[in-house]
Amino acid sequence: MRLLLPMILLHGLAGQAFAHGGEDHSHDEPAPVAKPGNAAGAAMAGVSQRLADDSLFVPKPAQRALGIRTVVAEKGEFPGVIELPGRVIADPNAGGRVQVAQAGIITTGPKGIALVGQRVARGQVLAWLMPVLDASSRADKQSSLAELSAQARVIEKRLARLEELEGSVPAKEIEQARIELDSLHARKKAIGGALGGRIALVAPVSGVVASSSASVGQVVDAKEVLFEIVDPGRLVVEALAFDARATAGLKRATARTGEVSIGLDLIGAGLALREQALPVLFRIRRAAGEGNVPLLAIGQTVKVLAETGVTRPGVAVPAAAISRNDANESMVWVHDTAERFVPRRVKTLPLDAERVLVIEGLAGGERVVTTGARALGQVR
Repeated sequence: MRLLLPMILLHGLAGQAFAHGGEDHSHDEPAPVAKPGNAAGAAMAGVSQRLADDSLFVPKPAQRALGIRTVVAEKGEFPGVIELPGRVIADPNAGGRVQVAQAGIITTGPKGIALVGQRVARGQVLAWLMPVLDASSRADKQSSLAELSAQARVIEKRLARLEELEGSVPAKEIEQARIELDSLHARKKAIGGALGGRIALVAPVSGVVASSSASVGQVVDAKEVLFEIVDPGRLVVEALAFDARATAGLKRATARTGEVSIGLDLIGAGLALREQALPVLFRIRRAAGEGNVPLLAIGQTVKVLAETGVTRPGVAVPAAAISRNDANESMVWVHDTAERFVPRRVKTLPLDAERVLVIEGLAGGERVVTTGARALGQVR
């Protein structure tokens, strides 16, 4: 008995110690556990994940890391747009070609042969052409040159005698002899230049050398194009309209190349078919506050989005907001709450080089993701 009583007391004290001084734990609940596909669980986990309804939970730090940017979708009436294939060409009034009028050999100009990308001024010598003749043509010209030289010597002697008799012979005879001598010298110079002279190849306009096929010692034929000069500040886009009715009511237009949007002003549409289409010309508009238009290459293809006179209702969003889902459908990400993004399938039409018109899928006023839309599509 003496040993049993202390053991019973010790057991009771131990029970009180494990109960934390008599606290009641009968109503304690287990700590919540983060579960995938649940918004509350995703928030507790603190990581980006796709939820059961296909929306995304993206914490603020992850949004900053992905560079997420949003804009408000704008609802309203917008001009109808048609797409036209186009290419960049030089303005005929601000560009030109340098062709040779006869066969010859290319030699360097005063500053060497003009190079591609070099800026030149109107009248600047780009290269020299040394004319070449076949044996028969050379013989004919040499014969003509000898005959003209003989005639010139005769006229020179005649003019000398008349000048000695000046005052006793009519003045008109002396003047006539001088005119004949000047004419013979001019003809000799022209033929002599064809035999051994050189012809300057000059720039027809001021601008930049867009292309060059000239090199020292090159033998060229008549009508061969050696240089093409272009003013990069005065370029034109030529679009093709395969439906003549589409050209009616056209106004301004836009085009896009890479990340640069280009403004276009309508010049006019042709009346004759070419390649079963009507050519439509647009002048590239200079950006406000800039000296030059975006850098473009002659012959570069662009997609022209030309405004018509018809308006159409819809919701305008930046083109960067449109992405593709797993079914290859067009979609946008709507920023629903601070850390939740909801996908919306949409149908779109082109609006301009920077925006599209959503005709189904958005009501307007939603915040849609522009920068980082593709990155959101990778969240799993």
